[in-house]
Amino acid sequence: MPEVQLEAAGVQGQYATQVASDLETNRKEQERIATEIAALQEQLQRLEHDHSLLVRVQEALSTADTATPGLKKKTIRQKSAPKPQRNTSTAGGTRTKASAAKSTPVPKVPAARSGGPTLVELVRDHLDQHSEPRSAAEITSALTKAYPERSIKTTVVRTTVEGLVAKGLAQRSKQGSSVFYVSATPAEQTSAPQPAFATS
Repeated sequence: MPEVQLEAAGVQGQYATQVASDLETNRKEQERIATEIAALQEQLQRLEHDHSLLVRVQEALSTADTATPGLKKKTIRQKSAPKPQRNTSTAGGTRTKASAAKSTPVPKVPAARSGGPTLVELVRDHLDQHSEPRSAAEITSALTKAYPERSIKTTVVRTTVEGLVAKGLAQRSKQGSSVFYVSATPAEQTSAPQPAFATS
């Protein structure tokens, strides 16, 4: 009987280990898919933003074309009320061009980017400035404090830093169930030789 109980306990332990491993794999897969979805959503937002800017640029170029004489005269007649032309001389043509330019001003088109650093640059700079491992939540908190005007999510930061890991620009380490990241080439290594470990 004791042998049967020991064998049953061993089988139960194996099942428990397998279930725990499957749960961990499932959790990691959920995190991976969630980060991919967040990254795709951010990419979609950027594409939609770029699309709206390109539409504005196209409209601005179209408006500028209608203000020029020559091949676009028919378009000018359709968009502006017809005016009697008393003079067909060069001076009159110059006046018509100037009035058309004043009546159809070209709208100002904002730049495609605000000129600020990208999230990848922010995350990489943050890791370069810290030699100790940082979690995605810690990186998000620090960047949110430094750039309160930007909406930075932990899932997007995790995706970004995983991209840096894939490129060899960052390293991943695991402590228990938590994942930490550190720059593969921190600022201390690039500016000065790494000091030897201090002994207690």
